[in-house]
Amino acid sequence: MAGEPQTDCLFCKIVTGDIPATIVRESATTVAFRDINPQAPTHVLVIPKAHHADAAALAAADPQAAADVLREAGLVAADEGIAETGYRIVLNTGTGAGQTVFHAHAHVLGGRGMQWPPG
Repeated sequence: MAGEPQTDCLFCKIVTGDIPATIVRESATTVAFRDINPQAPTHVLVIPKAHHADAAALAAADPQAAADVLREAGLVAADEGIAETGYRIVLNTGTGAGQTVFHAHAHVLGGRGMQWPPG
């Protein structure tokens, strides 16, 4: 069920502490941690603590939690020192977009130039 922890979800297990992660921020509704396969010098994932399969499902079920994820992404950028030089927030939705963990999450990427369109 949406919002409920899923026993087979990697990110739900990070939220509960069953799987370790390098946590850089935590709020009442979100957790932010370093990506284990960084694509930029700064690559942090911001996830809602409640389980939702993707960004669209999160926004539909809990708009405030979706806003919390985006707010925390901005705070991560500030904490990481990339807010002034620029950063990218990426929300992959579906396998065709590259989503591999089906728990909504935002990638905060920065510390290098970002090209558009992405390759």
